[in-house]
Amino acid sequence: MHVHPASHHQVLIIGGGNAGLSVAAQLLLADRRLHVTILEPSAKHYYQPAWTLVGGGAYDIRDTERNEADFIPQGATWLQDAAASFEPDVNVVVTASGQRLGYDYLIVAPGIQLDWHKIKGAKEALGKNGVCSNYGYELAPYTWECVKNFQGGTALFSAPNTPVKCGGAPQKIMYLASDNWRKRGVLRKADVRFTTGGGVLFGVKVFADALQKVVNRYGIKTDFLHNLKEIRGEQREAVYDVYKDGQVVGEVTKHFDLLHVVPPMSAPDFIKNSPLAVPGNPLGWVDVDKHTLRHVRYANIFGLGDATSTPNAKTGAAVRKQVPVVVKNLLSLLRGQQLAGNPPYNGYGSCPLVTGYGKLILAEFDYDNNPTPSFPIDQAQERFSMWLLKRYALPWLYWNKILAGKA
Repeated sequence: MHVHPASHHQVLIIGGGNAGLSVAAQLLLADRRLHVTILEPSAKHYYQPAWTLVGGGAYDIRDTERNEADFIPQGATWLQDAAASFEPDVNVVVTASGQRLGYDYLIVAPGIQLDWHKIKGAKEALGKNGVCSNYGYELAPYTWECVKNFQGGTALFSAPNTPVKCGGAPQKIMYLASDNWRKRGVLRKADVRFTTGGGVLFGVKVFADALQKVVNRYGIKTDFLHNLKEIRGEQREAVYDVYKDGQVVGEVTKHFDLLHVVPPMSAPDFIKNSPLAVPGNPLGWVDVDKHTLRHVRYANIFGLGDATSTPNAKTGAAVRKQVPVVVKNLLSLLRGQQLAGNPPYNGYGSCPLVTGYGKLILAEFDYDNNPTPSFPIDQAQERFSMWLLKRYALPWLYWNKILAGKA
């Protein structure tokens, strides 16, 4: 028996985060007659880029939370439910509550999944015994407790061997903490270590060189190709797999007095387990063309934001450049034309790298790791002006312009 979808939607958007709301707003600004539906389970919306500053004691966590309902664009419909599975051959999304949603066009922007379960003992350890993380609304304030109460000892700042949202975030809190400890005179009593599953400080050489100077200034040691796999909170021990040439060659246990954890990340499970994912990729990203953002196998599906397979930095800045590309291409298809194609998405991403209080390196770059500066200055320099941009200008722009589709 054929089950008819309970409802049909012209444009269905999975996810009401930065990407989902921005793309909905820009579509409706371009054409008010469109029927746009946003599928998003959360009643709250978070400005996550400020959580680094929360962890450093420079931002109030409450200012990062707003009501999702206040940012649904005028003319869009919000379904407060979650996507559970996809049937792209019949243009249907099945929700967690069992609704079947039919669509003409699907935009997939669910954001990224935090895989805490891949670090043994992490869930139990977080929030006490000096184990903290800025990757969570409930967690970030404890980071500041740990930083301001630190009196010396070993401070480990971890980064996983998967892509993460805001690739610079694992380092930013380390620099803020080190600056706080320098000012309080405890940095000389501290062994600060960046323990990362990656092999370099940063993927773009000019910015990696600039960050190396910051690392040297604070006396931070780097342990590359160390992937955190277990936390023993009560014993204050962190266990790492050590890699060489892509293979695990050993295991190291490090004692800590403070451990800032960044979990491994991947596409949400409901994407991973669907026909939308890159075949055979364990992280399960939405399989899109990196320039048009259209799905490589389903012509009426687009993806944008952190859950896609595009090899750019997973940042809000990337979303801001991806949204207009998706909007132009989708409008072309709606008018029965070929993909607009111009301009294509070039992989632009930006990482505002906080290197201390009142100091920031604004790293901007494209798919080929070429710097793509927005300002006519040497952006590999630490600047107070760029700190002001992150602390004041960007949050204001986010809530007032970006989500409204006007920036």
